[in-house]
Amino acid sequence: MNFQHTEDRRMLADTLDRFIAAEYGFETRDALSRSETGFSPELWRRFAELGAVGALFAEADGGFGGAAFDISVVFECLGRGLVVEPFLGALMAGRAISLAGSDAQKARLAQLVDGSAVAAFAHGEPGTHYEPSRVVTRAARAGDGWVLSGAKAVVPHGEHADFFVVSARTSGGIDDEAGISLFIVPREAKGLTLRGYPLVDGGRGAELAFTDTQIGADALLGAEGRGFATLEAALGAGVLALCAEATGAMEIAQRDTLEYLRTRKQFGVPIGSFQALQHRMADVALEIEQARSAVINAAAALDAPRLTRGRAVSAAKYTIGRVGALVATEAVQLHGGIGMTWELPLAHYAKRLVMIDHQLGDEDHHLARYIALSKQ
Repeated sequence: MNFQHTEDRRMLADTLDRFIAAEYGFETRDALSRSETGFSPELWRRFAELGAVGALFAEADGGFGGAAFDISVVFECLGRGLVVEPFLGALMAGRAISLAGSDAQKARLAQLVDGSAVAAFAHGEPGTHYEPSRVVTRAARAGDGWVLSGAKAVVPHGEHADFFVVSARTSGGIDDEAGISLFIVPREAKGLTLRGYPLVDGGRGAELAFTDTQIGADALLGAEGRGFATLEAALGAGVLALCAEATGAMEIAQRDTLEYLRTRKQFGVPIGSFQALQHRMADVALEIEQARSAVINAAAALDAPRLTRGRAVSAAKYTIGRVGALVATEAVQLHGGIGMTWELPLAHYAKRLVMIDHQLGDEDHHLARYIALSKQ
């Protein structure tokens, strides 16, 4: 199988890399990540103009890509630049709408593709420990619409999202796959409250509380109680995106560490000439290639049947979690004390790699999931 990217994907990657290098330097990224919004709406629109958002969606949805390798190309570039704009929410919410939405609901995708709207995917809840089918938030019919009650935790960009794709239980027990429904909830919905806060690796997240939140009948995304397949597909795309982002971040961490080893001198020679440090960097290089191969495998399986996709995605996320921690640790240690300083970009790459492990299921969760899926 040929895993070389198409010319269009290579051109997109080159365009994104050049734009990020010119307009999204570390100082800019650092200021944006600590700002009140946690990202730049203007830069979000400019990324959209470049086609970075449109590459995440199929032509039928107003984009020009939408394939798994399109996702991985875009997010690898974002990882190299530590981009904090709301790409992940657009991808996951947009994929759910694309898979299950009505024509009227799919009209929202155009707002994502052109950068005029921000979407957030609100699924995780306090105490669920990443289990995709564990949904406590409930939705009940009320007249011509629905009423939501519950809470969602650590929703990236939730504080400034224009709308949310929210999972809620309309029937069944809290761990049942059957009975989960998805809803499109506007930020102005009555009874929805948001509490925003900065995230440890940059940007902002939010807690969502639904207190008898009233939404219309047209908010239901797909069939009532049958949203789990759509939910799982959106989560799979999100995990692939995070894994690709991590490979981009690892690449820069490795590059910067090699440069430091070539320039930092001790005993009159570059410390990179010490054999022990060369061995450590060789191990890092091998592990990064292993992680990259796992991401390629996950991308190739994203549109496969559920079990094949699930195993490949979980294998990639497990590998990324393990290798990301190794790369972060080795890069910081080989830089010495300077590796921990906030002013050095490397510290931010290391922190992002560690936090990616905790998004959409950590290393332990995906190892257990891979084992469980392999027995089916």
